[in-house]
Amino acid sequence: MNAPQKKFALSAEQIKPLATGRGGCIATDRITVDGRPVGYMERQETTRPGDSGWRFTAGDENQAYMSERTNHQVYDVNTIANYSPDIIEFLDAPPRSAFERNAAGQLVKVPYGG
Repeated sequence: MNAPQKKFALSAEQIKPLATGRGGCIATDRITVDGRPVGYMERQETTRPGDSGWRFTAGDENQAYMSERTNHQVYDVNTIANYSPDIIEFLDAPPRSAFERNAAGQLVKVPYGG
């Protein structure tokens, strides 16, 4: 049985070139489908060509949600930057970096949990 088509919060026409050439990343449907801002982002070390190492979540996903592989997929980093433009200033952070949205709604550096 085919999985149902996802209804993304932004259409392809709404995606602008904000952070191009940065490779792929993993992001959850809480961002791309539900339209939630990035609440947690971490950059893992990677050896795969084209993988930026970035992983983006809304920050409220539990283990059961993350264990369901249809709840996240690979995107171009630029796509996720369109959902949360405030991530752009952190995209040059080295691997083993992490940022979390604080109570004031700002992304701040936090210890890497990788």
